[in-house]
Amino acid sequence: MITIYKILLTTNVLITVVTQALKIVKNNIFQRINSLIGKIFIFRNSPILAEHSHKFVLFTLIIIGMTPLIGGTKHAVGSSTPVAPNSVKWHPGHYYAILNYGKNSSRYLSQVYKELQETPALRGIQIRYRWAELEQTEGEYNFSSITKRLSELSSMNKRLVIVIDTKASFDSGVEIIPEYLKANKYEGGEFIIGYPDRNGRNIKLWNQAIHDRLTALIRALGQQFNSHPHFEGIGISDSSLGKVVVPLTLLQKEDYYANLLSVQRQMRNYFPNTLTFQFTSHPRSMLKTFIGSLGEMGAGLGGPRVSPEMPSLFAPTYPSDVYGYFPQYSGIMPLVLSVKHANYENTESDLTGYEPTVLELLSVARDALHANYIFWTRHPKYYSELLEVLKFKAQNANPSGGLNSLCPSVYSSCVN
Repeated sequence: MITIYKILLTTNVLITVVTQALKIVKNNIFQRINSLIGKIFIFRNSPILAEHSHKFVLFTLIIIGMTPLIGGTKHAVGSSTPVAPNSVKWHPGHYYAILNYGKNSSRYLSQVYKELQETPALRGIQIRYRWAELEQTEGEYNFSSITKRLSELSSMNKRLVIVIDTKASFDSGVEIIPEYLKANKYEGGEFIIGYPDRNGRNIKLWNQAIHDRLTALIRALGQQFNSHPHFEGIGISDSSLGKVVVPLTLLQKEDYYANLLSVQRQMRNYFPNTLTFQFTSHPRSMLKTFIGSLGEMGAGLGGPRVSPEMPSLFAPTYPSDVYGYFPQYSGIMPLVLSVKHANYENTESDLTGYEPTVLELLSVARDALHANYIFWTRHPKYYSELLEVLKFKAQNANPSGGLNSLCPSVYSSCVN
């Protein structure tokens, strides 16, 4: 019975693969190839189909490769996409993650810049931008804030890393997506996620039209900033769907993560000389496949929090959380960590732990997780302690501030 089921399921998947591949050929929409292949790789989480997923990918590429024979385009697959050159900008170390309200405040930034200049171990800053801040109307982008910060940092020989935020809380009163994405074509653009004490929103990335618009934003950013020597990196906020209020279908979840990987592939294409990364936490059941795909494309792995009491630090967990993969991928792919507000205040999210020292947080990130980059939130209560620690001799012995500076093997070469 199991054998019959296996045959039927495999046949069904094969029909789907062939149909989608032929649709790509017919319409010459090669930008969707990565999305299809990403969905096939999700099958690796199925014990029945895992052994065949690579065969499906190969079969898909064979069909697409036959395009000239059946009247399709004669250009190579992806030929319109920039080809990644050899070297990637690589300046690992400690970075300030500034508060959102201060990113365009001259008073706040003047103090931040003063601290940067007085603390050689700080190599630059990380700033978060919501999609709605960068694109107000379709195809019309506003990168003025990024350009100004980049100019100011360049004058100090400091660097900029940005994160595109795809989530927001209702409490913040801010828009996460441009208004035009709320149209029916985009299924309203966002869905509600809940927390014990607040509600928020996440983008409906399973919608292909939203995926395409996010990719367009990435392309525009890459065209303007990839070649800038002080534009160090770009990432996307945490992969977690959040606590979904209205349950999602299995297909929506699969398409969400397949499209997230597709966006990351495009980010590598449009930022060939720049660090790109994905903050990752859930779902644990697919982390192995998801992180493996990030590594294969040359993207970095991001950890959204740091704590001395993370379970995976003491013993293997099953399925493993994201931090269990950090030692495994050290030296292979870029590893970045974010020290959030809450990480300074308590080791546990439910506040049942203790208040760690900055040295403890540093030790976990550097020694246990082998981070290349640490983004330290400039917490009003703790930043003085952070600056003190970053002035210690151990954090000034080399440009990376004592962190692992080895060029990851996923890059052909790094340039300092």
